[in-house]
Amino acid sequence: MASSFAPTMLPDAAALWRSALEDLSEHASPYRYLLPARWAALRTNAIAFCEKFGAEAHRHGWTAPELFAVHPEHGTLRVDYCGVLMVMSDPARGVEEQRILFERLTGYRNKVGQQWGIPVWEFAKKGH
Repeated sequence: MASSFAPTMLPDAAALWRSALEDLSEHASPYRYLLPARWAALRTNAIAFCEKFGAEAHRHGWTAPELFAVHPEHGTLRVDYCGVLMVMSDPARGVEEQRILFERLTGYRNKVGQQWGIPVWEFAKKGH
């Protein structure tokens, strides 16, 4: 009987992503070599993405690392480990199954040689 209620009790992934991002200070970059102004733009645009496209991205199978990952030790210095939203400073314009659309660029999740890092909120918890 209780199992019939389980699907409705599952948390919304986009809401979890948004909450984790909001818990990070917009004024203090979690990365040593990322200027606070650039971090503020990344954070703001990532939160806006969650609000506008988060549910759709989750339906397309996008994961937290594919969107918000950074290298576990070097943050955004190693872009080959970064999720799409941690390297693009512009607001997203749309989401598709394999790509995120921006004003002039497109971020793909199936790049050759891509290795996913850890979500930025896990990086920040480690205190780098």
